[in-house]
Amino acid sequence: MMKRLLPVLGLGLLSGCSAVKNQRLRGDYDTVDKHQVKRLVVVTQPLPDGKVAVGELWSLIARQWVNQNRDFLVKESAALPDVPTDATFKALCVEGLEGVLWLSPQIQLRGSGAEAAVSAKLVRCRDGEEVWAADAAGSWNTKDEDYAQRVSQYVQELGEEVAPYVVPSSKLLTAALDTLPNPELSEADKDEKIELGE
Repeated sequence: MMKRLLPVLGLGLLSGCSAVKNQRLRGDYDTVDKHQVKRLVVVTQPLPDGKVAVGELWSLIARQWVNQNRDFLVKESAALPDVPTDATFKALCVEGLEGVLWLSPQIQLRGSGAEAAVSAKLVRCRDGEEVWAADAAGSWNTKDEDYAQRVSQYVQELGEEVAPYVVPSSKLLTAALDTLPNPELSEADKDEKIELGE
């Protein structure tokens, strides 16, 4: 009996492994940043696999996911080369933005799959302090029928080279961003969010 249970237990343990390796949230989030850090820019830096289009893909996936699944108002997204030299992201904190959602990616295609990892941080603009962070990693196939429409949408927008990156990037970013907290919006903020249209 025990011999028959071992493979089943092993499968259960493997499927229970989360892509999220760790996460942090400021202890004072509910009293401070929940009310003050709502309007964000998403930046992917450095470029995943050294490709501008793939960096734009990551920022776009993250922007859309956060706008659809959290109460943040993601106004802009960008993809930049090299490692950031200014950890406070002052150059990205233009007027009207309160925080930077920074994605530091790693992704490599391997056959019909990809190995991907991300270190994600939400940094507030006023002082460069970290509000939230998460690290996630995993391996996924580059094709998934459930993502076919999404793949063609991103290919149409960003070019054919992003096609094999859509599925693994989406799955990784969804896992990491699902640990983001929710800010508290005023009525005016809610109207502004509706106007974003994502």
